Amino acid sequence: MPLVGPKSMFERAYKEGYAIGAFNVNNMEIVQGIMQAGAEEKAPLILQVSAGARKYAGQPYLMKLVEAALQESDLPVVVHLDHGPDFELCKACIDGGFTSVMIDGSHLPYEENIALTKKVVEYAHDRGVWVEAELGKLAGVEEHVSSTHSVYTDPDQAAEFVQRSGCDSLAIAIGTSHGAYKFKGDANLDFPRLEKISTLLPGYPLVLHGASSVPQEFVDMCNKYGGKVGGAKGVPENLLRKAAGLGICKINVDTDIRLALTACIRKHFAEHPEDFDPRAYLKPAREAVKLMVQRKIRDVMGCSGKA
Repeated sequence: MPLVGPKSMFERAYKEGYAIGAFNVNNMEIVQGIMQAGAEEKAPLILQVSAGARKYAGQPYLMKLVEAALQESDLPVVVHLDHGPDFELCKACIDGGFTSVMIDGSHLPYEENIALTKKVVEYAHDRGVWVEAELGKLAGVEEHVSSTHSVYTDPDQAAEFVQRSGCDSLAIAIGTSHGAYKFKGDANLDFPRLEKISTLLPGYPLVLHGASSVPQEFVDMCNKYGGKVGGAKGVPENLLRKAAGLGICKINVDTDIRLALTACIRKHFAEHPEDFDPRAYLKPAREAVKLMVQRKIRDVMGCSGKA
């Protein structure tokens, strides 16, 4: 099945009260694990490529991995640029076959964010490509995206931003945070803010970044086998599932995949120090990615059987 855009995915998700999982990819095993999970759950998928992943693996390599995966799948799959920092990178991804891009101008003054987003929208829409933008700022660190504090999205400004920029979906800040160290105390999402944004933008697909739940069993596994990720804490999955029923149509997952992959590899090396064949430790790591993505599809997105 060829790549698709997310429009019909989001329309159904909004109507039926679930979200689509947007899973970051960096290498073959992660692509395979995500695709296997989607196939077993019969779920639509968004494969996200960050600027860092693109630099690490190379856009042509990643697109060929996706192409190979699609030959064995009948799932609807979107390839999306995550946190595109500028027009040039968005253009390169659009020209390279991506069906969706995110232009992240959230660090810019409001009017500059609108202008940059509008420029990407005009280029993308002429080529049938979806555009996600961001308004508000998430605390935490993810590759080139870094902030020491959150700036929650203003609902009235969000409605104006969508109208003036023409973006197709909007990432909002309601209490999530990038990275594995999200909260010192209890997690809390601003659901009244989300509900107001959804009321002002009826039927419009909203996006949650920084939405990994950082499962503690994998934190413990990492630490047991030599890691140092103490204090890592994420967003409870029940809060994310609730958000998916209130207009959030896309939920990003990156940290949890990395955590499962790395914990599994650490465990394997501790138990099998004689191994040096990458296939020996990457095979169980790939299985860990699959199981993690299945968990997210079922318990967070609620999109099993929606392919």
